[in-house]
Amino acid sequence: MKLLILTNNPERASYRQRIGMYLETLETHGIACTTAVLPAAPLARYRLFRKAREFDGVFLHKKGLNLLDAYNLRRNCRRLIYNYDDAVMYSDRRPDRVSLSHLLPFRRTARMADMIIVGSPYLAEQSRQLNANVKVLPIGLDTGDYQVKQDGSGDGKIRLVWIGSASTLDYLADLRPVLEEIGGTFDHVLLRIIGDTFFDLANMAVEKVPWRRETRARQLATADIGLGPLPSNPFTEGKCSFKILEYACSGLPVVASPVGTNGVFVQEGVTGFLAGDRKQWITRLSQLIKDPGLRTAMGQAGVARAREFDVRIIGRQLAELIAGFLAADGQ
Repeated sequence: MKLLILTNNPERASYRQRIGMYLETLETHGIACTTAVLPAAPLARYRLFRKAREFDGVFLHKKGLNLLDAYNLRRNCRRLIYNYDDAVMYSDRRPDRVSLSHLLPFRRTARMADMIIVGSPYLAEQSRQLNANVKVLPIGLDTGDYQVKQDGSGDGKIRLVWIGSASTLDYLADLRPVLEEIGGTFDHVLLRIIGDTFFDLANMAVEKVPWRRETRARQLATADIGLGPLPSNPFTEGKCSFKILEYACSGLPVVASPVGTNGVFVQEGVTGFLAGDRKQWITRLSQLIKDPGLRTAMGQAGVARAREFDVRIIGRQLAELIAGFLAADGQ
């Protein structure tokens, strides 16, 4: 079976997490994958869509199509799989308003797809109004890429850690009042930001660590408590919580907002806590800061939880899903 994968940018985390890391697994299941970047020019896109005839199916990652592209792709591909792991039907900048530039391409693409694969039940709800064949496949990660926390750093500090990109740093910045109060209460607590953009705090030292694939595992494993703040709105409810799995895989207890799939990956009182307001955030962080035994126990439970979402498990499920779908079409 031959599968054409279409994406805007194979370098983005979303592509790596939803399809890139599974290419080898797909190959071992008899699915030969070819990844192509969607060109900016309409004529180049048309030529690419014509090549879809040479494949058993097309795997469209995240992109909502305009009328012309939808027509050209649909008439040239045998089977279309639409995959997304964000609330692509909403604007991340103005999530509470209807954004026709997001909503219309999403609806058009969802209706024309033969199968839709999403990362959460919330995202599935958005598609089932438009398409009867929707599958939920949670996000996965390669547990072998991470180091499990063993002992403290040795300097007596407790490190709260957040990992992410500039596009989501505002979610952490919204936690400033909590972090300032924690910093004013505990003089041995600091914040480690692993990313490409940073900010400072008045009451707490901030370690600014550039994200690097080669060093991110060590930087997580030498922290103590993972942070997963998210505001609640139609866009963030579609978040698939990859960073929560990263914390858990690194042996860190987690405090996170009860938004998106945070409530799926965080087992309340076992691998971490869900905090819905400022008071809960302060209470739960303070509890973990004071209790090293609790941090260790929750971290160990988190490692076991993360293994349930290892790429070998999720990858096999994805391969079986795609192979079964394409094989059924050929019968």
